[in-house]
Amino acid sequence: MTEETPGFDEQNEPADVSEGSAPEAAESKAAPTPEKEGAAPAGDATVALTAQLDQARTALNERTADVQRLQAEYQNYRRRVERDRVTVKEIAVANLLTELLPVLDDIGRAREHGELVGGFKSVAESLETVAAKMGLQQFGKEGEPFDPTIHEALMHSYAPDVTETTCVAILQPGYRIGERTIRPARVAVAEPQPGAQTVKETPAQASASDEPASEDNKESGGPDEG
Repeated sequence: MTEETPGFDEQNEPADVSEGSAPEAAESKAAPTPEKEGAAPAGDATVALTAQLDQARTALNERTADVQRLQAEYQNYRRRVERDRVTVKEIAVANLLTELLPVLDDIGRAREHGELVGGFKSVAESLETVAAKMGLQQFGKEGEPFDPTIHEALMHSYAPDVTETTCVAILQPGYRIGERTIRPARVAVAEPQPGAQTVKETPAQASASDEPASEDNKESGGPDEG
């Protein structure tokens, strides 16, 4: 019979431990670290988010520009509508007052002849007040210079006492609404009489004309004595 050598198992145990640790070390070297696995996906996600953010900004800028354009178009539309509304109102008022001008002319002639009395006077004054509230203005006075844009000359003559074409008689007054003339004033005009206009010397011109004569007297020694 063979005898067991004491300590044999104890000597072999360290070898078993070293053999078992070698595969574990190899596995640890072969397995990649979690940080290296997650690095690539995180970078791709950042790039994708940046691209989406750029697209969102571009779309926002486009929508903002569209809203601003629509707002500007709406403001222009409102101004145009308001301008058209005012124009239509002015035209309607002008047409109405134009139809009343013959009545106002009759009232004016009745006032000139002293026939505007009693109830007719009250009605006439009320009508003139309403027309004035609607913006109707009468113009045309004797003695004012003739203006072809607001005057219509029906009679023409010459006068020695005028220096320019002047309205000497108002045959029919003119009317306007604001800056718009709805009827020119019909007038009789007078022009300066040909050849009758003289140029008057100013005091400065008269003194200037006297200076050469006084200088001639000084050079000649004054008037002869005795």
